[in-house]
Amino acid sequence: MKPSDIAILIVDDEASIRNSLAQWFELDGYRVGTAEDASNALVQLQKDSWDIVMLDIKMPGMDGLELQRRIRKMDEHIITIMMTAFASVDTSIQALKEGAFDYVVKPVDPDDMGHLIRNAVEKRRLFYENRQLRQHIEGISLADEIIGESPGIKKVIDKIIEVAQTDAAVLIRGEHGVGKELVAKAIHSNSMRRYAPMIAVNCAAPSEAYLETELFGHEKGAFPGALYSRQGRFEMADNGTLFFDEVGGITEKVQADILGVMERKKLVRLGGDREIAADFRVVSSTTQDLERLVHNGAFRKDLYYKLNVVTITIPPLRERRLDIPSIARFFIKTYSRSMNKAVLDISNDSLDMLVDYHWPGNVRELRNVIERAMVVAKGNLIELEDLSFFFPVSEGEAAEPVLSLEEMEKRHIQKVLNLTHGNIAQAAGLLKVSRLTMYNKIKKYQLKK
Repeated sequence: MKPSDIAILIVDDEASIRNSLAQWFELDGYRVGTAEDASNALVQLQKDSWDIVMLDIKMPGMDGLELQRRIRKMDEHIITIMMTAFASVDTSIQALKEGAFDYVVKPVDPDDMGHLIRNAVEKRRLFYENRQLRQHIEGISLADEIIGESPGIKKVIDKIIEVAQTDAAVLIRGEHGVGKELVAKAIHSNSMRRYAPMIAVNCAAPSEAYLETELFGHEKGAFPGALYSRQGRFEMADNGTLFFDEVGGITEKVQADILGVMERKKLVRLGGDREIAADFRVVSSTTQDLERLVHNGAFRKDLYYKLNVVTITIPPLRERRLDIPSIARFFIKTYSRSMNKAVLDISNDSLDMLVDYHWPGNVRELRNVIERAMVVAKGNLIELEDLSFFFPVSEGEAAEPVLSLEEMEKRHIQKVLNLTHGNIAQAAGLLKVSRLTMYNKIKKYQLKK
């Protein structure tokens, strides 16, 4: 935050003090205003936005203490600094109890004042950053995170809403690429812990020792190469969420270590002897059959029950084809911004091809396809030729007869109706037409619902 971003209002009935302070602050680059009494200050506070208010305690009419109370009612985040003569230090201490940032004794020392203002500016900067972070987090909705209208994904969203406000451990199941970490983030960002971090741990670590260091951290000298102390993921997740990605890959020793920390909410860094408290919620994901691993003795039963309080299963993309158009369009919008390209949508025949594909790599694979298509796309739409790297056109397809526009429209509408299982409202939404238009097209082409 630059000095020019900070506005300081000086309130004092002595013109010499007002002018001296104003000159100091203006030389340092701050925006400055002055008021000779509380009444004038209140007018300026209502008219403009101020970050810091410096006010004399002893003024004719309304004194500084009462003005401070009024300021806090208007905006409790404005920083107030009291100015006082030595005889009224007790009064300024009372002002501190009522929320003043600090007080200075007249005559004011420029160096002390400069240091005090810098501290006040730092507090104001932290307030702005925290407010922006909270606004960003509170602005996140499930609609921004989890895209789709299919019954399968609606069940996932309902489960997220149901479990997010609790502290229950959640196990997210699904194939590679379905978006398990996205669901974990949605649980965290809609929970009471959302203002603290979500820390991810890749449990498919290259070695047991590496994973232990990642989880527990270490003290300086704990092992060769440990040149400094380091926090582990348990500590980093304090007050937040710890996400174990691919939890089925943890070795038996680390499983026991994790269980101990989850039960006691305390840990000891590698090479250390001091217990460190860590309060976190656990969300895990897996592509493996944990029940089979438990049965075979490869995964601890007690840890399995600790992690699997609530289960959320994400269906593969091939089972939620209804969502493919909206997911594809979301990626188009995302990459059009990041690539600065004017690609706005995808052609119907290209969309049909995406819907018909079985997507073994799920949403991750679809994202990759859209990203590559965006790179080569020339017009405002992603066309079939832009997908040729993924869906090569065979000779048989190239030799197909050219269809009329009406026949193409008929086939496309029927395909969408099949996709939505005859749900006219959903079909109309995908085609971006009204329900009345859908009814007329169904009647015109004698389509099956």
